[in-house]
Amino acid sequence: MASTRSGARRTRVHVVSDVHGNARDLARAGDGADALICLGDLVLFLDYADHARGIFPDLFGVENADRIVELRTARRFEEARAFGARLWAGIGADRATAIEKAVRKQYAELFAAFPTPTYATYGNVDMPTLWPEYARPGTTVLDGRRAEIGGWTFGFVGGGLRTPMRTPYEIGDEEYAAKIEAVGEVDVLCTHIPPEVPELVYDTVARRFERGSRALLDAIRRTRPRYALFGHVHQPLARRMRIGATECVNVGHFARTGTPWALEW
Repeated sequence: MASTRSGARRTRVHVVSDVHGNARDLARAGDGADALICLGDLVLFLDYADHARGIFPDLFGVENADRIVELRTARRFEEARAFGARLWAGIGADRATAIEKAVRKQYAELFAAFPTPTYATYGNVDMPTLWPEYARPGTTVLDGRRAEIGGWTFGFVGGGLRTPMRTPYEIGDEEYAAKIEAVGEVDVLCTHIPPEVPELVYDTVARRFERGSRALLDAIRRTRPRYALFGHVHQPLARRMRIGATECVNVGHFARTGTPWALEW
């Protein structure tokens, strides 16, 4: 904790989300902070800004990555799924093995980059079943749970809601709402996805509305945390917005910026 001129101890945390393979900057993300908070999406499956990066182009090449991004951006999801299915058919029964091998390689590097202490929750592209194998002492994984940092209570809810994209950790609205309810009243509510507010869920580059949570929005209005922190939407219309007493902040697309968001009190 940092000292002020009056001698009082202050706490500083750095917050990241949507790391998507950026282990280099992640290793420095906790510098100068008392703790690091990570709101998920560690895995890089396909980089929409650089189609040569990620598991998909590693397996199928850049031209096929270009094509699937084109289809998804145009919201032609059925065509994208059919195109992807043809590519995966070439791998056959080894599909799950190939994906898990690639994810494990990324997780080994990314979890090794976490400083101590780190508090982390899952993103929608993460594979929660693998996290216990890679989370070292000093990294606390929370989902539907709370932690105290510097005298403030932080609540964590991971994952995303179901979409046509069918990413690995998407759950139903009722299950997600139950996790929000389990967290209860906190000083800082940390989630991967944003509350369901148009300005916070629209991605200006992907040109589509991502799924936000109505249950999360209702909880913010009802419990009035000091902050609601989230990621998921890489280029939102609004990066921050006040909802009642709560400052809602998209803590950024860390893969691109490499810079954590800082909170000090």
